[in-house]
Amino acid sequence: MAKKKKPTGNLPHTAEMVKEEVSTEAVSAEGSDLPPGEGVEEKPRPEGTEWFVIHSYSGYENKVQKNLLHRIESMEMQDKIFQVVVPTEEEVELRDGHRRTIERRVFPGYILVEMVMDEDSWYVVRNTPGVTGFVGFGNKPTPLRPDEVDKILKRMDAEAPKIKVSFKVGQKVRIVEGPFEDFMGTVDEIDLDRARVKVLVSFFGRETPIELDFLQVERV
Repeated sequence: MAKKKKPTGNLPHTAEMVKEEVSTEAVSAEGSDLPPGEGVEEKPRPEGTEWFVIHSYSGYENKVQKNLLHRIESMEMQDKIFQVVVPTEEEVELRDGHRRTIERRVFPGYILVEMVMDEDSWYVVRNTPGVTGFVGFGNKPTPLRPDEVDKILKRMDAEAPKIKVSFKVGQKVRIVEGPFEDFMGTVDEIDLDRARVKVLVSFFGRETPIELDFLQVERV
């Protein structure tokens, strides 16, 4: 067993920041041969098991996950560290008239770890290559609430992928397909569930609403 080391250093990130930091759109080019939610072998969880959040450099989440899983196995910590999850979700991107499904990080730079926190488990996780710290207040890692964990995991398991569009209400768009091809209009409504957009097009001096598929319009 590696020499024990007490938690040190300041960790400015908080669990609240993890819940809010969802704006990054980039998909990491850093690959991994592990599924995003890969964990250690399932077994009954002992008392004191909680979910914690660790921070890594954005774009290296999968690599850090793989490093940590290897350390758990080599240091025989399967009885204290159970799952290592990189939260992701599927997103449909519309580009050049085509739909493309991509996997997007929900919280870029953050990884969830299900574990029993003590000095040994802290040492294994904190000293994994690529881990820059635990999320918490001061020097104390802060566990996520069960409802926060459930919300994240359910988001990952959602059957319907999110649709990413390049336009928003009030923007000018060009119709690129259908009987109104090449007409210009203004986005009036966006229906993400149906992948439809309502565009106001001017006919004979009057604005007429036309409902179209997302692929039928492009931002000007």
